[in-house]
Amino acid sequence: MKVFCGTANRPLGQEVADELSLALGQVTIRRFEDGEIYARFEESVRGDDVFVIQPTCPPVNENLMELLVMVDALRRASAGRITAVIPYYGYARQDKKHAPREPITGRLVADLLQSAGVHRILALDLDADQIEGFFNIPVDHLRALPLFAAYLAEKALPPAVVVAPDDGAVKIAYRLAERLRLPLSVVFQRRLGPDAKQTVQVVGEVEGRIPILIDRILSTGGNIASALDALIGHGARPEAYVCATHAVLAGPVAKTLDRDDVQEFAFTNSIPIPPEMRTDRIRILSAAPLLARAMRNIHLNESVSTLFT
Repeated sequence: MKVFCGTANRPLGQEVADELSLALGQVTIRRFEDGEIYARFEESVRGDDVFVIQPTCPPVNENLMELLVMVDALRRASAGRITAVIPYYGYARQDKKHAPREPITGRLVADLLQSAGVHRILALDLDADQIEGFFNIPVDHLRALPLFAAYLAEKALPPAVVVAPDDGAVKIAYRLAERLRLPLSVVFQRRLGPDAKQTVQVVGEVEGRIPILIDRILSTGGNIASALDALIGHGARPEAYVCATHAVLAGPVAKTLDRDDVQEFAFTNSIPIPPEMRTDRIRILSAAPLLARAMRNIHLNESVSTLFT
């Protein structure tokens, strides 16, 4: 078993290697003057069970191409099996056509990975579960829910409510509510036309409770901000907790991170958070132990299903 990682999240790669008591494999990655990517593995991988850790986070296209180049190099070096460990799967939100003449880029990325030579995918909280069906190779889909459940259980919060900030987060919010034995609320956000004002509806009892909002991705923070406004307007306590597996943190997200009605934001380290975005209210939960256990089980041909819940 050999573990390598690209340049997208080397600290996570090192953590995973440490959890496995392995040295992180040596690979040289550089950019040519014209921007092309070069990769060379500095040790033999012939016949080995190889794991490549590379989230395809921003800059998405750079990191995706780097992963493809690494996989191609491994295939041509006769690696026995290549598992792409993709803690954050870029383009997962483009999982279906919303209008005519649009691509399904999530499927295109799956095709590219398989064409490059990937034998297996290990992912963490795909934004759309149907992404698994885009592959003709095995996909192990891990969940960060146990990390958030343990983090919140330690808080011993007074009366709280788990909230799905939009209808796409209902499933993950329901699972967290069950684990914490808390009530569930859903915020439905709709726009009836391109020029219409967004309507927000809160379903569930939130008055006097601390809201715990959970989603897979926090990008611009728009949905979270709208949900928080609606929850506070319905009497929820202005002491919220916001949990998201992937801290994409794009565009105007700083406004959401600076809100006074949020106690803490909790993210995994699937994506490195820039130092300028870090505040005392951001908590990073390491996904390295979870990924390492899954990788070990895959290598030993043992069950990974116990890690899915």
